[in-house]
Amino acid sequence: MAFNLGGGTSGTTGFSFGSFGAKTTAATGFGFGTTATTAASGFGGFTPFGTTTTTTSGQTTGFPFGASTGLFQNTQNKGFGFGGGFGTGTSTGLAPGLVAGSTFGGFGGFGAQQQTGGLFGQTLQPQAQTVQLINTASALSAPTLLGDERDAILARWNQLQAFWGTGKGYFHNNLAPVEFTQENHFCRFKTVGFSCIPSNKDEDGLVALAFNKKEADIRNQQQLLVETLHKILGGLQQIMVNVEGIRALPDDQTEMVIYVVERFPNGNSRRVSATNLFNSLEQSNVKNQLMQLGVVVALPRTELSPAQIKQLLQNPPTGVDPIIWEQAKVDNPDPEKLIPVPMVGFKELLRRLKFQEQMTKQHQSRLDIISEDVNELQKNQATTVAKIAQYKRKLMDQAHKVLQVLIKQEIQRKAGYAIQAEEEQLRVQLDTIQCELNAPTQFKGRLNELMSQIRMQNHVGAVRSEERYSVDVDLLGEIKQHLKLQQEGLSHLISVLKEDLEDVKLIEHGLSESVHIRRDLFS
Repeated sequence: MAFNLGGGTSGTTGFSFGSFGAKTTAATGFGFGTTATTAASGFGGFTPFGTTTTTTSGQTTGFPFGASTGLFQNTQNKGFGFGGGFGTGTSTGLAPGLVAGSTFGGFGGFGAQQQTGGLFGQTLQPQAQTVQLINTASALSAPTLLGDERDAILARWNQLQAFWGTGKGYFHNNLAPVEFTQENHFCRFKTVGFSCIPSNKDEDGLVALAFNKKEADIRNQQQLLVETLHKILGGLQQIMVNVEGIRALPDDQTEMVIYVVERFPNGNSRRVSATNLFNSLEQSNVKNQLMQLGVVVALPRTELSPAQIKQLLQNPPTGVDPIIWEQAKVDNPDPEKLIPVPMVGFKELLRRLKFQEQMTKQHQSRLDIISEDVNELQKNQATTVAKIAQYKRKLMDQAHKVLQVLIKQEIQRKAGYAIQAEEEQLRVQLDTIQCELNAPTQFKGRLNELMSQIRMQNHVGAVRSEERYSVDVDLLGEIKQHLKLQQEGLSHLISVLKEDLEDVKLIEHGLSESVHIRRDLFS
């Protein structure tokens, strides 16, 4: 991270505290005071625009670029939400809108209530601007507050405050100090990024409601919220409130996009335009009821006209060097879909980072869903392939059966008729084929050899893999019965042998006793 304080140029990355009035250039990074940095396309909550601009006589139409105090901020003039005006004079701006589609946000914070222009974001007349410029130059270069060498130190301090974009610049005892804001030209903590241009039309009727609640709470109360919104809009039977989508936002906030369908007595229906629906929601009594529901802000989703985009690009925002703005337009990776927007201060950078993290989580969850769908499709494909193979076998079996039926039918139809010449030719051809197949050196011998090799391979494979064969249940019962009978026969044979063995022992005992008796008699 490089800090360049007082230098004329800055490095490609890191923070750059450029010199007073110097023009700096940088390729990437959050280069404050640098030419242009390409932020992630569409990231951040930069508010898109909806309605047309209006001007008053003697004033320049500005597209405000105000500092954002949070994700959503109410606007009185419904301006672009970019801060002070592009030039001088009071700016009415264009009506802001939320993100179009599933982009990473709109075009900036929801702007301050009163968008102003001027060197430091204040609405000034030409004479007042001259005085402001003189006072600013005095505060930054030659203050006369103390009348000694300490004024030089004070000038350095005022320059540092101007670079930082906050504080007051004291330069004279009898004059008010100069207010330094982040919109001043000397503030270094600013850069230019890119956001997606909204593409929704006014006829789509989409209006985004930002709730200060979590996404889970909004989804659980979705039906209740729809019914409440229907009552708030009058509760007429010919209108119906629909939810286009719900998504989470940083800081535990949730965006719900709605549209209203109006039904006619003839059966036709149409969507209420986004402008009309937004105007209805902006009525004071309706707005109070929406606030009770937890709605932070309601914004229409409408696209920009070519004239609005042209006017936005031609007028650099307050505090942004025209050269930096022109370089940002040149560096735009996709001018048809992206538009340059300023980023002033660390809060804006943090807010865009939160949007990026939130959208990354949404992308990851979507990837997880797609992965699950792909796995399910792969399983269905495997099942389908197996069924196709099964149906092919059934088709072949049915074809063989149909062929057998046709053969029997043809035999019955030709019964009693003499063999025709065509049939004789077919018989000769079949005999010839049969002879070729039965020849020892021809197909039959080769087929026998192949069959023997296949049997041998199957036998070797069966021995190697030690396959276990299954036995039919009925056959298994018969085998058990046979073995049982064999067991009973063996048991009976063993019992007979035991009885015979006892008889033999008894005979041997009787013979031994008779021998002893004879010996005694003869002795």
